[in-house]
Amino acid sequence: MDDARDPVGDLRRIAFLLERAHESTYRVRAFRTAAAALRGKDHEQLAALERSGELRTLKGVGDVTARCVAESLRGEVPVYLRRLEATEGVELDTAAVELREALRGDCHSHTDQSDGGSPLWEMVETAITLGHDYLVVTDHSPRLTVANGLSPERLRRQLEQIAELNAQLDSAPSGFRVLTGIEVDILEDGALDQEEELLAQLDVVVASVHSKLRMPRDEMTERMLTAVANPHVDVLGHCTGRMVTGKRKRPESEFDADAVFDACAEHGVAVEINSRPERLDPPKRLLRLAVEAGCEFTIDTDAHAPGQLDWLDYGCTRAVQCGVPTERIRNTWGLEDLLAART
Repeated sequence: MDDARDPVGDLRRIAFLLERAHESTYRVRAFRTAAAALRGKDHEQLAALERSGELRTLKGVGDVTARCVAESLRGEVPVYLRRLEATEGVELDTAAVELREALRGDCHSHTDQSDGGSPLWEMVETAITLGHDYLVVTDHSPRLTVANGLSPERLRRQLEQIAELNAQLDSAPSGFRVLTGIEVDILEDGALDQEEELLAQLDVVVASVHSKLRMPRDEMTERMLTAVANPHVDVLGHCTGRMVTGKRKRPESEFDADAVFDACAEHGVAVEINSRPERLDPPKRLLRLAVEAGCEFTIDTDAHAPGQLDWLDYGCTRAVQCGVPTERIRNTWGLEDLLAART
């Protein structure tokens, strides 16, 4: 048997490509669960399990994943992986490719501590593999109970975990850094759903509306203006709240976009270009309006799984189409400049 391939790495690569293609969660989970079950076993241990037939008896390993492991152990690219790689990728024009290459990190991501599907370390490993310099971890705030939002106590524990992980990364050659953050709910009165003392400690605060999305236009405008004026807010997340694909299609929230984007420019709050395929928020007409207002931006994946961290292409394409100046996109900046923009 050829030990040139990494069977666990192949399982994770399959899960990554499935996530990036927005395939069903259960399918992704099958490969991530199998990878977790086999993690830490070396090539000879896996080969012995495969020879004895015990591989398929391990909890979390099914027929399909076991077959992929067997093919990988033989030094072959698993058929499942080969098919995914044959159809991967989105064609980008030159300008979008150049913008994608200019991005240094991602300012909006979720882990399994709220409603993401993978632990912190796996999101970080993937971000490093993608060539990022940093990843901002922005799990949800407490009132979004459907997303298992973090209470102040849970957020403090996460900050400790990130500090420990950064200490380990200090000795790595990549120079990668995990940044602390939150996607904080904008409440009905425009207040933020987390303790001010905690918000002040974070590297990046993304503020988003997740409830009462059909509020009357004037009330929604006032709600957003109040949040944007809060000195703890760095980024206005998926500003219209729309969903354009899938079962959860949802119209845009109504608000005075001129007023909101003018306030973002005034208070130094970046407008997020959300790259999730079902969001693609803001719509192009509003993105052009934000450019005219003089706003700064972030291009983010809003990733809830490792493979989704590679969705930045979608946001880059929209940014180029709408004439967003590269120098106004904060995650093209180096780490020090990004942190210096903290309002």
